[in-house]
Amino acid sequence: MTSEADAHSPTPELPWIVEGQPLPPVSGAWDASTPAPGLLAASSDLSAQRLMDAYAEGVFPWFNAGQPVLWWSPDPRMVLQTRDFRFHRSLQQSLKRWSLTPDFELCFDRDFAQVIRRCATSPRAGQKGTWIVPQMVAAYEELHRMGLAHSCELRIRGELVAGLYFVALGRAVFGESMFTTIPDGSKMALACLVSVCLQHGFSAIDCQQNTRHLASLGAREIPRSDFLHGVYEGREQAPIDWARQSLSWSALTSLVAPQ
Repeated sequence: MTSEADAHSPTPELPWIVEGQPLPPVSGAWDASTPAPGLLAASSDLSAQRLMDAYAEGVFPWFNAGQPVLWWSPDPRMVLQTRDFRFHRSLQQSLKRWSLTPDFELCFDRDFAQVIRRCATSPRAGQKGTWIVPQMVAAYEELHRMGLAHSCELRIRGELVAGLYFVALGRAVFGESMFTTIPDGSKMALACLVSVCLQHGFSAIDCQQNTRHLASLGAREIPRSDFLHGVYEGREQAPIDWARQSLSWSALTSLVAPQ
């Protein structure tokens, strides 16, 4: 007979990583039987180099103010295959309508710092605060200066009204966070990112965690092993000049089934 104490697996010890020490293999991430599936390690440092090394292995940081830096590698992993993006009719109509506005523009890397700060001050539904703490902002800004973190921006008459930021290692793309001040603004920014990925043969965008919103746009969970295979292939390919990219209607309409 099993006692009540034996019925629950003990919480595994979380590795503490010091500066200069590599993160452990993702196979060591906590599984579904633990309180935090996907949790891999904790550290005090969050440098651009640490971020670059982590993303190269499919690992990302996610923590709240007052916590150490927590590193994650969920299995399964939420991924948007670019060919599976659901360019819903309502989103098509929004994009067409807003594109008629004078000086409507979808662009990249005009003001990464403002985009990440707007994301930080726009908590997700159901959240009281933000996980994009000042330490996180500083690290991603440095990653942007290294040419590895980017912003997709929706601007009207020069004003930033919606956007998202992401990491790109070669042709492996990792979505981070988004914000909007207009209806469908963040969806339009994501559609722009998808269109560029389709143009240049990027097969997937990492979404990290499963949400109903991302699922509605075509993202789905895949085994971590499949996700990592894509990361390892993508990171070895030549990057593109993101600052020169813009919305491609033809790429997006290729996803729409004929009526």
